[in-house]
Amino acid sequence: MHQEAVTTMHECARLSDQGKISFPEVVRRLSAAGVERYHTDLCCEEHVYYMPNGEVHVEQMAMLPEPIAIDFSDAGVDAAVRAIQRGEIQYMDFLRRIMAAGCVGYFVLLAGRQAQYFGRKGEMHVEKFPAPANHQP
Repeated sequence: MHQEAVTTMHECARLSDQGKISFPEVVRRLSAAGVERYHTDLCCEEHVYYMPNGEVHVEQMAMLPEPIAIDFSDAGVDAAVRAIQRGEIQYMDFLRRIMAAGCVGYFVLLAGRQAQYFGRKGEMHVEKFPAPANHQP
């Protein structure tokens, strides 16, 4: 894996944890670095980045000592997504809210332009998002 891609993954993870970068900017940077998708595992406290050629890179998260609710609340996840989209909360608050809504992790599928949030029993909330501004179809 190219060091530039690893550096981008590391910076996106750290800047997200610090609330210094927006989700659209993360999508733009990771897409430009060639990342196909990433998985945030809230139980293992890590972000896993996947390249189209099968290479994988893992970044540890700055995690919260919050328990993840047993029951999944689609409405709770949706409310957290809407709040961060409106700029009312930052990433760490977003994580707290989705964990309180029973979300154990999520995938961001850059090429498919969607995020999939899931619960312990397979429940899922899917959020579509637009292509990054510099995206070439």
